[in-house]
Amino acid sequence: MSYKQVILVREDLKLPKGKLAAQVAHASVEAVLESDKTIVKNWRNEGMKKIVLKVKDLKELRKYMQFAKDADLTTALITDAGKTVVSPGTITCCAIGPNTDVDIDAVTESLKMM
Repeated sequence: MSYKQVILVREDLKLPKGKLAAQVAHASVEAVLESDKTIVKNWRNEGMKKIVLKVKDLKELRKYMQFAKDADLTTALITDAGKTVVSPGTITCCAIGPNTDVDIDAVTESLKMM
């Protein structure tokens, strides 16, 4: 069985590269902290595969996050503090997993890479 994590990023925010990287890192870490420890161990042993995917806006981000929750996958929604680029409370991204490739693909396979 193979594992991965995906991070969905809002394309409409047009985040600068550094801000985008920080938000993706926040999402990844937060999701791992909420994950089953056995899954995390297996995922780490395989190299901790992460894929960043784009969603067009907040509505689409929430839609895919709900699909993931409905599939009983780990999720982590990131809300920015607003100290640099975006307003306080702006939802920037969402991590899904780590979980199995098959389970995550069932939710996110139609999305494109960032």
